[in-house]
Amino acid sequence: MMTNVVTEAEQWVREQLERDSSGHDWWHIDRVRKMAVKLARESGGDELVCELAALLHDIPDEKLTGDEAAGLKRVRDWLERYDLGENVISRIMTIICTMSFKGGGRPPVATLEGEIVQDADRLDAIGAIGIARTFAYSGWKGQPMHDPNLPPRDTMSVEEYRKGKSTAINHFHEKLLKLSPLMNTPAARRIAQERHRFMLDFLERFQVEWDGADD
Repeated sequence: MMTNVVTEAEQWVREQLERDSSGHDWWHIDRVRKMAVKLARESGGDELVCELAALLHDIPDEKLTGDEAAGLKRVRDWLERYDLGENVISRIMTIICTMSFKGGGRPPVATLEGEIVQDADRLDAIGAIGIARTFAYSGWKGQPMHDPNLPPRDTMSVEEYRKGKSTAINHFHEKLLKLSPLMNTPAARRIAQERHRFMLDFLERFQVEWDGADD
C-alpha cells in the first residue's frame, strides 16, 4: 500500500505540474523528492513522510494556485483516500504548511521530517539548478533580468515578496544567498556550501559581463 500511495502521488502531481514553466514543474518536485529521501536516510527521518511531503509540497503553493487554503484542502482530501492514519497525514500537512520561505519571516519547522523536506526544497533553489530556476521564474513573472537602478529589498512582507517589483539578479540577494545558513541538517549544510559558492562565482561573472569589463 505504501508503494502504491507514492506511485499514485507521483502520477497526480505530474498531472498537476508537468506543464508549469515557472521552475516549479514536475522535475523540480522529482529532484526535491530524491533529495528528501537522501537526507532522510542520512539524518534518520521517516522516509515515507518526507517523500510524500516532498511530492505534494507545491500543490497548494499560492503563487501557482492563487488560493493556498483550497490547495491544502485538495492535498488533505487526496491523502485521506489512503490508509495512512491521521498521524501521518497531519505530519505531512504540517510540513507543507510551514516549509515555505515567504520573505524569510516564517518560524522554524517543528519536526526532523519538516527540516529535511525544507532543506531539500531550498537546495533546489540554489546552485546551478537554482540559477536556472531563478531566470525561468523571473521570465514567467515578466520581471527583467537585471536593473541596476532597482536595488534589492532588505525586508519584505509576504505580499511584497510575492507581488513587489524585483529582478532575477535581485532574487539572489533577496532570497537565494540567504538560504545556505538556514539549512537545518548537517548533510544539507554540506551540500549547500558548494552550491552557494557556485552562485557567488556566477554573480561575479555576470557583473563583469554586464559592465563589459572582460579582460
